[in-house]
Amino acid sequence: MSVVRLLAMGALTFSALAMRAAADEPPIVTDEKKALAISQAALGRTLRDGRYVGTDGRAIQLAQLRGKPLIVTLVYTGCNQSCPVVIGTLHRSIQIARDAFGPRSFEVITVGFDTSRDTPERMRAFARERGAVLPNWRFLSTDRETVNRLAADTGFVFRASVGGFSHVTQTTIVDAKGRVYRQIYGGAFEPPALVEPLKELVYGRRSDLVSVSGIVNRIRLFCTVYSPAADRYRFDYGIFVALIIGLASLSGMAFVLIRAGIRAHALRRSG
Repeated sequence: MSVVRLLAMGALTFSALAMRAAADEPPIVTDEKKALAISQAALGRTLRDGRYVGTDGRAIQLAQLRGKPLIVTLVYTGCNQSCPVVIGTLHRSIQIARDAFGPRSFEVITVGFDTSRDTPERMRAFARERGAVLPNWRFLSTDRETVNRLAADTGFVFRASVGGFSHVTQTTIVDAKGRVYRQIYGGAFEPPALVEPLKELVYGRRSDLVSVSGIVNRIRLFCTVYSPAADRYRFDYGIFVALIIGLASLSGMAFVLIRAGIRAHALRRSG
């Protein structure tokens, strides 16, 4: 093989790698509509795996969190505006979701995207200062390449600016298979904005109506509702009773129609 051909192949390989790396670089976006479009385009996208380090210094792979719904936020510890607000909002909503579905029904990760500063120690201090200490909530650090890949997969847009970073205030909900399911925007949002999509994933919007567990999950999906006065989710027995009455009525109507059909068929045969 000639030297020229080897050089050409090397150039093509380098170009392909450079294009792939560039694809994972956060896009420079200053327009809110473009940032929103990038974020929404991530819906249905599967998160690629990556190595992260927790506040205890232990490494964790993103793939280890598969099998349950996952809440993902990206912050930087030097932020004193939107990041602390979204952490406070998440804390309230996560507690409500834990009470409604169980403490181990979903996972939560908050990743520091200022990779030169967001060390495990700083992420631990950031979480403690905001009281965000819950068993299923991990604050993670990682390298720049992994952050860029996660940002690309979740549609999270950020860029360096004077005094810190400009970024989308976004919370991403991922399903048990690692696919982006819902985006929530803003630092301050009401619990149902987070808990309702979680409820759909935990109980399953398409639960089968054949198995007992499928029927139970479908009932839970429709009958678990948010009470603003109590600031929590509860099982609404009124809806449950209405469903039972409705099903009984449909069954009764079906029985009458089937019986009428049998009689009509018998009369035609006797005539």
